[in-house]
Amino acid sequence: MSSCEASKDTSPNFVDAKDAVQTLAIKPMAAYEPVKGQPWFKTYAKLPSYDVVKTDPVMYAHASRVMHHETNPGSARALYQEHGNKALWVNPPAMPLDTEEMDYVFAAPFARVPHPMYGDEKIPAYDMIRFSVNIMRGCFGGCSFCSITEHEGRIIQNRSEDSIIREVEDMRDKVPGFTGVVSDLGGPTANMYRLHCKDPKVEATCRLPSCVHPTICDYMGTDHKPLINLYRRARALPGIKKVLIASGLRYDLAIRDPEYVKELVTHHVGGYLKIAPEHTESEPLRHMLKPNMSSYNKFKRMFEKYSQEAGKEQYLIPYFISAHPGTRDVDMVNMAMWLKTNKFRLDQVQNFYPSPMCNATTMYYTEVNPLKKVTRDSERVSIPRGIRQRRLHKAILRYHDPKNWAQIREALVDMGMKNLIGKGPQCLVPAASHAESSRSAPKAARGKQGMTKHTSPRSQRMRRSR
Repeated sequence: MSSCEASKDTSPNFVDAKDAVQTLAIKPMAAYEPVKGQPWFKTYAKLPSYDVVKTDPVMYAHASRVMHHETNPGSARALYQEHGNKALWVNPPAMPLDTEEMDYVFAAPFARVPHPMYGDEKIPAYDMIRFSVNIMRGCFGGCSFCSITEHEGRIIQNRSEDSIIREVEDMRDKVPGFTGVVSDLGGPTANMYRLHCKDPKVEATCRLPSCVHPTICDYMGTDHKPLINLYRRARALPGIKKVLIASGLRYDLAIRDPEYVKELVTHHVGGYLKIAPEHTESEPLRHMLKPNMSSYNKFKRMFEKYSQEAGKEQYLIPYFISAHPGTRDVDMVNMAMWLKTNKFRLDQVQNFYPSPMCNATTMYYTEVNPLKKVTRDSERVSIPRGIRQRRLHKAILRYHDPKNWAQIREALVDMGMKNLIGKGPQCLVPAASHAESSRSAPKAARGKQGMTKHTSPRSQRMRRSR
C-alpha cells in the first residue's frame, strides 16, 4: 500500500552493491490519499487532559475510546493531550507496508540464532520460534484483551510467496538443529494471509474496532487460496518433512473456506490443534469481541470430518480465559459445565491480566465499556476484581482438581446452585466426603495475649508475670 525505492547514491567501490546501505523513500498509495471532503489530515483529536483522566474513570474510558477510533492509517487524526503546562502530540499510525517493502525488510541477513552473549544458555522463547517463519503482520480481529492491532495495525501486511519460501530454504540450510519440520508458518494469526477489505476506500475510512465481530463484515474477503498455495509449495520443498501451523487460528474465518480447513487438517496438524474460543457464554464473548460458540461447533465438526477422511486421530485443544471483564461467577460455572460435558480437563488456565492499550484494560479499571458510547450513565461492566474472586474463577475452570472443590462448593451454595454439588454428569463437583466434613478447623498456635489501653492494670500485671 506504499512502495519503496532505493536511492540512486552510488556505493563505494570497496562495498558490494547488494551490501550497501540503501535509503527508503516511502510513497503513499492512491487508495490512502486524503478523502475528498474529509480533511482529517489537517485536524487532530483533543483528549481529556492527563490531570482529568487520572482521577475520572469515565473520562479515562472516553479517552480510550477516542484513541482506538484513531487507529486507521487512512483516516486517523493526530491525538493531542495536555499534561499540566505541557502537551503530548501523537502522530497518526504509519501507512502499512506493501509486499515489496515487507520482502525488503525480511531479506535482511538475519542470523536466526541468539546473540553470542547468551552463549549456551537455554532460551525458551527462542526454542518456540526457532524453526518458524513469519508470513504477515497485523490483525483485524480487534479482540478486547489484545493490543496487536495497536502495535501492528488492522490492515494485513503480507510477504510474497517467494520471500517466504526463500526463508524456509535458508532455515533448512543454515539453522543448527533443523530436522526438516517447520514449526509454524504464521504471524499474529494463522489464517489472515492475503485477506483484505474488498473496497480500498472503505478500508481507508472504516473506524470499526473489528472486521469479524459481531459477524464477518461483508466487505472482508475470506478466500484462503493464496495461503493454501503457500502451504503446498512449502511442504513440497526438498528436505522439508512437515509444515505445522501453530499460530492462533481464526476458526470463524476458516469455516468460510472448507477447502482451507481440509488442507490444514490433512497436512498441517501434528496431532493437536490449539484454538481459542476464550469463553462459552455470550456476555464475556461480547466484551471480548470473540465469535459465539456456533462457529466453534461448526469448525469442530469440519475438523473431525477431515481428520477421519485423512485416517488421522487428531484433537482440538481449546484455550479459555478466566476473570475477563464482563464475566460473572455464573458464567464461569456454565463454562465449567460445558467443559465437563465435553470431557475437557484444563491443565493450565489463563487468568486475565490488564495490559497496556487493550480495551479490556479500560473495562477493568473504569467498569465502563469503551466499545460503546461513553457517558456518565453508561452501563457498568461486571469486573471479577480482588484475589478471592479471581482465584475462584480460575478454580472453577479446574473443577476436576480436588484442591478446588471446597472453594467451588462454597461459591455454588452462595449462588443458589447447590444442585450442582453431588454425583452424576449434571453435577460440577462431588459433595464433601465424611472425612472432609468431620475434619476440624486447624487451631492457631498458642501465643501471648495482646494488651490495649483498655486492659485493666491488674490484668496487665498478671499477663506480664506469665
